[in-house]
Amino acid sequence: MLLRKSSRVLDSPGSSSSSLVQPQGMWASSSSSVAQGDAEMGSLPASGVPDVLDLSSSEDGGGSDSGSDFEDTLWKGGKRGTRTPLSRTLTAKRSRKDASRDGGSLAERNQEPSNLFEVVRLAKSAMESVVDDWLESYKQNKEAGFLELVNFFIRSCGCKGVVTPEMFRKQQNSEIIQQLTEQFDEDSAEYPLVLTTQPWRKFQAGFCELVTVLVRRCQYSIIYDEYLMDTLISLLTGLSDSQVRAFRHTSTLAAMKLMTALVKVALGVSLHKDNNQRQYEAERNKGPSRRATDKLEALLEKRRELQEQQEEIENMMNAIFKGVFVHRYRDVVPEIRAICIEEMGNWMQSYSASFLTDSYLKYIGWTLHDKREVRLKCLKALQGLYRSREMAARMELFTSRFKGRMVSMVLDKEPEVGVEAVKLLTLILQNMEGMLTDEDCEAVYPVVYASNRALAAAAGEFLYRKQFDRDWEAVKEKGRRGGSRDFFRLLLAFFIESELHEHAAYLVDSLWDCAAPLLKDWDGLTHLLLEESPEEGWGDQQENALIEILVSSMRQATEGKSPVGRGPGKKVLSARERKALEDDREKLTQYLIPLLPQLLAKFSADAEKVALLLAAPRCFNLSLYSSGRLEKYLEQLLAQLREVVEKHTCQEVLEAASQALYVLCNPEFTFYSRVDLARSRLVDTLTDKFQHELAELLQASYLDEDEVYSMAATLKRISILHNAHDLTPWQLYEPCSLLLQRAVDTGEVPKQVVIPTMTCLHFSILWDLAHVSGTVPVQKELLALKRKVASFCSLCQSCLTDVDSSVQEQAFVLLSDLLLVFSPQLARGEREALELLVYRPEVALQSQLAGFLMDHVFNHAELVGSDEEDSEGKIERLHQQRNLLAGFCKLILYNVLELSAASDVFKHYAKFYKDYGDIIKETLSRARQIDRDEWARTLLLSLQQLLTELLLQQGPDAVYSKAFLEIRDLARRFSLFFSLHQLHNRQALVALHKAGIKFAFQEPAPSGSELGPLNLPFLEVLSEFSPRLLRPDKKLLLSYLEQTCQARLSPQQRGKAWNPLLTYRRSLRSLDDMGSDASRIAAPRPRRRPGAAAKRRRLDDSSQRGDSSLQLSSRLEAPMLTSTVLKRGRQPGSPAQLQEEEGSESDFVQSQPWFSSQRSRESPGRQQLLVPRSASRPGLGSRMDRLSLMEEEEEEEEEMVIQEESSDEEDPQGRDMPLIRSHSSQGEQLRDLFDSTILGIEDP
Repeated sequence: MLLRKSSRVLDSPGSSSSSLVQPQGMWASSSSSVAQGDAEMGSLPASGVPDVLDLSSSEDGGGSDSGSDFEDTLWKGGKRGTRTPLSRTLTAKRSRKDASRDGGSLAERNQEPSNLFEVVRLAKSAMESVVDDWLESYKQNKEAGFLELVNFFIRSCGCKGVVTPEMFRKQQNSEIIQQLTEQFDEDSAEYPLVLTTQPWRKFQAGFCELVTVLVRRCQYSIIYDEYLMDTLISLLTGLSDSQVRAFRHTSTLAAMKLMTALVKVALGVSLHKDNNQRQYEAERNKGPSRRATDKLEALLEKRRELQEQQEEIENMMNAIFKGVFVHRYRDVVPEIRAICIEEMGNWMQSYSASFLTDSYLKYIGWTLHDKREVRLKCLKALQGLYRSREMAARMELFTSRFKGRMVSMVLDKEPEVGVEAVKLLTLILQNMEGMLTDEDCEAVYPVVYASNRALAAAAGEFLYRKQFDRDWEAVKEKGRRGGSRDFFRLLLAFFIESELHEHAAYLVDSLWDCAAPLLKDWDGLTHLLLEESPEEGWGDQQENALIEILVSSMRQATEGKSPVGRGPGKKVLSARERKALEDDREKLTQYLIPLLPQLLAKFSADAEKVALLLAAPRCFNLSLYSSGRLEKYLEQLLAQLREVVEKHTCQEVLEAASQALYVLCNPEFTFYSRVDLARSRLVDTLTDKFQHELAELLQASYLDEDEVYSMAATLKRISILHNAHDLTPWQLYEPCSLLLQRAVDTGEVPKQVVIPTMTCLHFSILWDLAHVSGTVPVQKELLALKRKVASFCSLCQSCLTDVDSSVQEQAFVLLSDLLLVFSPQLARGEREALELLVYRPEVALQSQLAGFLMDHVFNHAELVGSDEEDSEGKIERLHQQRNLLAGFCKLILYNVLELSAASDVFKHYAKFYKDYGDIIKETLSRARQIDRDEWARTLLLSLQQLLTELLLQQGPDAVYSKAFLEIRDLARRFSLFFSLHQLHNRQALVALHKAGIKFAFQEPAPSGSELGPLNLPFLEVLSEFSPRLLRPDKKLLLSYLEQTCQARLSPQQRGKAWNPLLTYRRSLRSLDDMGSDASRIAAPRPRRRPGAAAKRRRLDDSSQRGDSSLQLSSRLEAPMLTSTVLKRGRQPGSPAQLQEEEGSESDFVQSQPWFSSQRSRESPGRQQLLVPRSASRPGLGSRMDRLSLMEEEEEEEEEMVIQEESSDEEDPQGRDMPLIRSHSSQGEQLRDLFDSTILGIEDP
């Protein structure tokens, strides 16, 4: 909450405050503080804060907001003694000097830790026994027992101070809290509630349990003793007003847990009262002769006693609600706000008769716009309410008011919030019929394809409840297949008609948690596909979708993995999960082994369906073919595989058939010989056909289209099989090499034949390498393989100049892969014997590879493509080009190509950053790790090449062109790689500058020219690297520059002021050498603390944010609502983009909106909003250091919270809270001294 009760903090020390030990003072305090609290709710509706809780009413627990002082209405009975608890009114803080006189030696007087705190921290005793022991001590001495409880809460805040009996009797609330603040450990901002280690997590649970058990043990007597609860509530209320976050956080948690426990007690009292009323009515309705007067009087007395107890509990709860909750649910700390909302949800569930009203529900509705953790607590609280149909029926008004917000939270920027939002909507769908419209549901449906697994699963359950959850009792009467038919018909209708996505695997994965039994009905699925004349015929689209769902469910059931891009990459399965997967695999295999050949036979002509069905064997338990005596189905499957290979030429179908055959060809299976025989027969057929067609091609002078198609199809089948299967025994290398040589020599072989031929040769070489690597290599085999590699690389090098681009790309890809395999990495480790096989490309080949890259990757015409090409084709083309670039970069990083070859890639870093920036950046980073000096020379070479090309094209006037500015921008980007680890980069950076200076003066100036040396503009490019230099290196390079000028320039040229030379000299001079005269004239600037300056910038920047302008108002607006929609990118021309600093983190800073706002310059007008620190009154200097424990000193940079962020849902009227309240000019001078709860900012 912003600025809560700041007026009390800034009041003069003479403001009224009550004594600590007199309970009546709490309830009879002046109404000014209450009026202040009402003013803070100024922009809330008229029913903003419920008046006194009326637990006797079952419909309206809030009542109307009369604006009366709640303290005056709490204890109307007047049954109170003379004691006064802690007052919730805080007086102004006294100076550190005064505080040290009163309690400066507090820690020295009592360093003993609280026994109760140690017992709870150690967690060695049951909480009931701990509370019982404390109650015994409390009964013997109330003051001592209560002080032990007080010191427990103080220690739980992380405070070292102790409240002594003397302080308890004599000092005021504000004085005690001030002294406790001084006892805080200023070295750390941590306290028990924020520590995350296991012991402290146990303590946090014990802390909450202690409060709950304490109320439960005292619920029948002690809580009504007019001392314990009154004083405890007053203490917690006072601490919750503290500026110290630890006090505020801990006391709020204790107060909310206390309130939750009191709600349960109030519920019990209400039940007893209802029972008593029924007993009284029953007794009174008896006849005069049977009526017992004594019993009636006892029941009346009991009812009066219960009524008094109810009133007292009402007063306690009202004190906590209006003294703590109303202020802390708007606290600046999200964790505190989350505690309030979470406990309010518990109150509503426990005692819905009093709390489940609009007067309380509105707080949850308002905070649906808050930070992540608060939104999560809101949604979970609402889930508990909507889970009950009875409670949901009483929330129609709330649901209609906030339904739009709940639906929009499905697409929240935080996936966890989206998951809870979908779960909430599922509960609303189940328990409030008709509340969600079709439009609301359609906002949830697309989420089943989300990349986040939890979010997609929640949306899948929503979809299942809305679309597929039918009366399955009636479905069962139709029989098993009747039910599955209805389900799959509905699923197909959604999948096809929604047109949301084309991959069924994601839909199946989303529905798996709630509809796995239906999706695993493979028997029903296959019978639907095999029906010859179904009642309602399946169309081709429905059959494709149904097969895709079938295959997806098989993979999900047998692998237990989510689709690509969803969920963790590797999931460790438990033994139970592995057992379930094996059981599903067993059932699937039994169902589909007999049916898979039938499915392949039915859909053998459809390439898309066959490619999907051929993935089924990978999900089978293939050992069942032999153990289950199902060899006949294996023969049928192998026959269908052969038919598929011979019938289809589609790449996807042939790859699927090759993989299925590879899965079956496992030597561990007993049926391996059968599968191997079938594979051999298939390859024999294809090889014989290829040999026959090759002979015809070599003899014929012309081939018609049918012959070309036949040969291309045969080679394509062989090449795809060669990828997964070793076809070396068929000796395909020689005929394929002969065919490729013919294509290179004559150019008459069609590209459809050349591409698979190159692929066959590539796989043949790789299989030979596998044979050599697996055994002790023989010199003869190594030499033969080396000759093959050299021959193939030579042929592919020739293909790089082919007229067809597809042949060129295939040659480049195969060359990149083969050179990488036979790189120097091959002979490392225990493979020294393979050193002979290492192949190092010649310079001509390296040049051709780089030239290919320039023509096919860094080519705008290639990248953009034709206008007629669809977007999908452009994306596919870009993907291919990225693969080509990645292959070339890997050759550089694995030392196949020289590092200098990377200059052809690096020089396009800025120009093609959008398409290839990630690849080039990664190459830059890894190349730097290989050799920093050579890497720096390569960067310099890239810039030199660009400048030389520009000067050749445009001449000396090129320095004024846009292209020259692009070169400077590229140099600036390169310089960022020298920002980190400056000592490691120092030598390389100095060498880069020296080489750059030599290059600038390398070409002498033309005779009679006034422009200087031809390459002199390169000094401007080189100046972009100067900020990364250390100061001694700058002086060294400046001297080297002067020496070079003396050596390369004539005496007449040395005195000329060329702009590039002046720019470079200026970049090498330090700030001490530049503008010394101006610095002597300039007035000295007063030094300010970094934290205060950062805070002023944040506050000043906030004053220009549109609706969130600085408001000097005495009343708070509506509760802070924070948008949860992803922030839009900054618009061009925003202040953060108009400023670009020359520092090591300039690009990084520009990419961070938070830093950008920090670094934006302040205007004089905004600086005048805050009075300088020097204007503070005397005596504050001594307090400045002591106040460092508060939140404004925890970090140098602080950010504002609970502010309305820019989003599509932003309130057009602005819901931001005023940052500063105008109390007095003195208060404005002291802003920097107070806690962030007043300023409305928090630590990052």
